[in-house]
Amino acid sequence: MLRRITNRLRIDRPRVRYSGTSCTAQKQKGLVLGVYDGCCPGEFKLSPTAAKFDECVSGRLTELLKGTKLKSGKVQVFGNLGDEFYLVAAAGLGPESATTNQAEGLDECKEYIRIAAGVGAQALQDQTITNIFVEEFTNAESAAEGAALGVWRYQDWKAKEQQLTASAIDLYTGNDREGWNRGLVKAEAQNMARELEEVPGNLMTPSIFARFVQEHLCPCGVTVETKDKDWIERHHFHAFLTMAKGSCEPPVLIELRYCGVQSNEKPIVLSGKAATFDTGGLCLKACKGMSVHRADIAGAAVTVGTFRAIARMRLPLNVTALLAVYENMPSGMSVKPGDVVMARNGKTIRIEDTDNDGRVVLADVLSYSSVYQPCLVINMGTSNPGLLTSLGAPPNGVFSTSDIIWWEMHRAGMYTGDRVWRLPFWKFFRSRVTNFVGVDTTNVGRGPGGYPCLAAAFLLEFIPPCIDFVNIDISGTGTVNVHTGMPYLRKQSMSGRPVRTIAQFLYQIACPHEYIHDC
Repeated sequence: MLRRITNRLRIDRPRVRYSGTSCTAQKQKGLVLGVYDGCCPGEFKLSPTAAKFDECVSGRLTELLKGTKLKSGKVQVFGNLGDEFYLVAAAGLGPESATTNQAEGLDECKEYIRIAAGVGAQALQDQTITNIFVEEFTNAESAAEGAALGVWRYQDWKAKEQQLTASAIDLYTGNDREGWNRGLVKAEAQNMARELEEVPGNLMTPSIFARFVQEHLCPCGVTVETKDKDWIERHHFHAFLTMAKGSCEPPVLIELRYCGVQSNEKPIVLSGKAATFDTGGLCLKACKGMSVHRADIAGAAVTVGTFRAIARMRLPLNVTALLAVYENMPSGMSVKPGDVVMARNGKTIRIEDTDNDGRVVLADVLSYSSVYQPCLVINMGTSNPGLLTSLGAPPNGVFSTSDIIWWEMHRAGMYTGDRVWRLPFWKFFRSRVTNFVGVDTTNVGRGPGGYPCLAAAFLLEFIPPCIDFVNIDISGTGTVNVHTGMPYLRKQSMSGRPVRTIAQFLYQIACPHEYIHDC
């Protein structure tokens, strides 16, 4: 079963698998071209590549587009435009003058390109086109991201004869093959995270997850070590074991190490909530919609995808990850509301709500990060749905102890289109999770509201002294894709966010002189 799961995931660069212009090959080929908004309503302007193609087909593309009013996110598909391609998708590119919008926190030029490439590729895929060429637009990296994210589908457990078209993508014209390949690396890493989030809980247990990570990261040069329950007990991860003991599946601690520079350079440590399934424990979640909590592995999935990306990009920095993988299940062995446990750093935690399991487990993980003497700790997880209520799905909530780190994360979000929004690490929230009689802290906190801030304040209690800390709340962004404004992610599929933003952030830290902002 494990081999069946791991063999299903294919993240190698898409290749063109045909040659010649036979009728069969021609019917398998499609092309995505861009169309800018015109100066006046109803007008349009072809991209340079689309204009050249239009010349080759004697202006028929222009004729067909008259009166269509293509806008960003919209696409028109045409046939009988030459002998090379069976279908051509003309996708809206928005205004040609689009650039970085500081008020929106977004490089709109790149995002328009992702949207055009994504919806164009999806439209051709829906017409059963198996080989899709995408023009470079003005940024090949963004075009590759949009197309690769757009054609991804999770259908591993459908009968083969019922599966929808799986399409390969490639660059049509342009000289920026390096940018195209970089975009594919980031998108494929995000698709890996999406796959991990989608796998049903019975097929992605902690032990299966550990072997999956070994099979997919070790070939990239990442060192993967899996610690069993005995090791976890010997090293006093009592909070972790307390939350995991309700399940028959044994927990594991996975350590990932990527060494891009000398070993004496301090690493960045990544961590993430890694519940392969979260029922809520004795504080049981509602039955309706519970299946989506197979995606409570999202923090770990994003971490694994990020490691895949940075290893393939060969970034010159050291990164370590700690993933405490477990199931949160109800049973006679489960932790009970009101139980008290001591974390690795000696602080006691009263567990008021067993559904707030992730932060309790991460208390041990974050405390243990001191072993690596990191320069920065970044945690990601689906800690609380409160952020989805307040911000909706578009931004990832970021708590940062460093203004400089926050700004770099913000720049990365602008660049990738997977935006972030800063939230407060105030002493007020710390007081709500620490001022108790009899224990040092609780996993709920005192008073109404502010639950994402309380979760972040709780985690901050377990960060080693004098180390910068970033907590990224992906409750509204890292699981099922709904209402995100990202049409290149198919609705109701897992999102894998924010893999590209974390990978871009690490790229900016490792190669600040190579950071390119212009579209």
